[in-house]
Amino acid sequence: MGESPVAAQEASDDAHANARVVVVAAGSPVESASEPLSPPGSATPAAEADQEDSKREASAEAAPEELKQQQAAAPVEAKQEAAAGVQAMAVTVVRDVEAGLDSSTSDQGGDKPSWFTPKRLLVIFCIINMLNYVDRGAIASNGVNGSRKNCSGGTCSSGSGIQGDFDLTNAQDGVLSSAFMVGLLVASLIFASLAKRHNPFRLIGVGLLVWTFATAGCGASFDFWSITICRMLVGVGEASFISLAAPFIDDNAPVSQKTAWLAMFYMCIPTGIALGYVYGGLVGGTLGWRAAFWGESILMVPFVILGFVIKPLELKGFAHNRIKEYGQMLNPDVQDQINNNGTKHAMPGGINDLAGKVPKRFSFSRFGQGLMTEIGHFSKDMKELLQEKVFVINVLGYISYNFVIGSYSYWGPKAGQQIYHMVSADLMFGGITIVCGILGTLAGGFIHDKVGSTIPNAFRLLSGATFLGAIFCFAAFCFKSLYGFIIFFSIGEILVFATQAPVNFVCLHSIKPHLRPLSMAVSTVSIHIFGDVPSSPLVGLVQDKINNWRSTALLLTSILFIAAVFWFIGMFVPSVDRFKEESEHAVPAADRSNLRPLLDDNEARTSD
Repeated sequence: MGESPVAAQEASDDAHANARVVVVAAGSPVESASEPLSPPGSATPAAEADQEDSKREASAEAAPEELKQQQAAAPVEAKQEAAAGVQAMAVTVVRDVEAGLDSSTSDQGGDKPSWFTPKRLLVIFCIINMLNYVDRGAIASNGVNGSRKNCSGGTCSSGSGIQGDFDLTNAQDGVLSSAFMVGLLVASLIFASLAKRHNPFRLIGVGLLVWTFATAGCGASFDFWSITICRMLVGVGEASFISLAAPFIDDNAPVSQKTAWLAMFYMCIPTGIALGYVYGGLVGGTLGWRAAFWGESILMVPFVILGFVIKPLELKGFAHNRIKEYGQMLNPDVQDQINNNGTKHAMPGGINDLAGKVPKRFSFSRFGQGLMTEIGHFSKDMKELLQEKVFVINVLGYISYNFVIGSYSYWGPKAGQQIYHMVSADLMFGGITIVCGILGTLAGGFIHDKVGSTIPNAFRLLSGATFLGAIFCFAAFCFKSLYGFIIFFSIGEILVFATQAPVNFVCLHSIKPHLRPLSMAVSTVSIHIFGDVPSSPLVGLVQDKINNWRSTALLLTSILFIAAVFWFIGMFVPSVDRFKEESEHAVPAADRSNLRPLLDDNEARTSD
């Protein structure tokens, strides 16, 4: 009336310019962009006058019966308006979530940090992995582990290290070596499940923080049980890294070098254990075994800080999970429907989903319901994972393999010292494992990429290398000469360590992308709970019974042939490389590759 429609529209546009942009999914009851919802207080005086005139005319012309109908329809209209308002707010929340994901992984100006390239990510993860296994080597070294008090001929020699200070039997000593596995087994599955709700990169930071405090606690322990509990917490800290690091590397490695990059990462296992032997022998022998644990803790501190300070990466198939929580309320198929009678039919995932996101007072019933939901999701994923025959056969071979390698890493220095009277068993085994571990692990990765990084080729390499490696290691313990042992055992270790990259390649590529963290967690749990967790105490128990380290070592080495048989069977099981399949939430591989916030194509090409 007093103002033209064009002026009114411009005023409305000005008001919306300062408001949040709202994008509404198809089928939403919110009004279209051509007829925008005016925010409160944005109406012009002319528009208000028009509304008042319309109301007076309607009230004068309406009959009493029509007035009753309008009053009856008012609650329905109010519900529709409320639904539209909540829908608009829901879409705004989704926009905020999307903006939050972007802002947490990019600079304020939209630029991505140039220093954080895939190769640097690999280097950081390799150093962290090496520190994890330095800890395992250190506790197995004679300088840290030590020996019990020994009495013969009426004279007693004082013990040394952990075993001497706490007067542990060989069986107790074996339990101590495996105690960290308890925390690792429990926490790795938990971290794999949490990766669907929380950023995996931040979860790694949390795990490293726990690891740092736990290793410091080992140095301050005062008896068998106190150090055992600290060793369990070391496993809790390591669990997040073991489950999530390999999928990050597999995401960002060049297509033609995926196994080689995994080889570089897993090369840190033998190298770290070997360095742990040397580190434990030197530091434990000079400063004491407690100082060795405190030194590990200090070395990990910079990476803990890095895990919390740098902008986090997203894992393929998981970057959009927080948007998924709000996705159903924008889906026309599950939105609340209102029939002609004004009856509201609440559908699953409707507007009530938004209310579920608003913080409420804690209650055990809600906590229990949420816990049961998580258990249901976990059970579904586990069922899907265990139906993959290729994955199951691969893990069975890995269990047998790790049963032997775990005992080698713990009892090797002590067996070598007893059988061949090595002067410096820690340094000898450490040196052999460093050289053979690097050569074998890298060779296995590069050979697999060279012949073609496929699952059948991986099984061929696994079975062949393990079978030959078992022959050489078995023959090595038959030699009475130290030099013959060193030559044959070195060749055997090179062959055995060639399996590290291919076996994890199969774990990552035989299952769907969204199951990769869980597959690494299940693989880790399986090889430890059935592999090196029982192997160290069992080998210690066998040695206590037969008191002959040569016979014990030969019995242990023969189990490698079982691993070779499992991987030989895997060659004949039909397999499909699922790395390029769509993720759990139906996001194509091409789209998922664009979800890496810090590792864009330009940086990847620059780093290569």
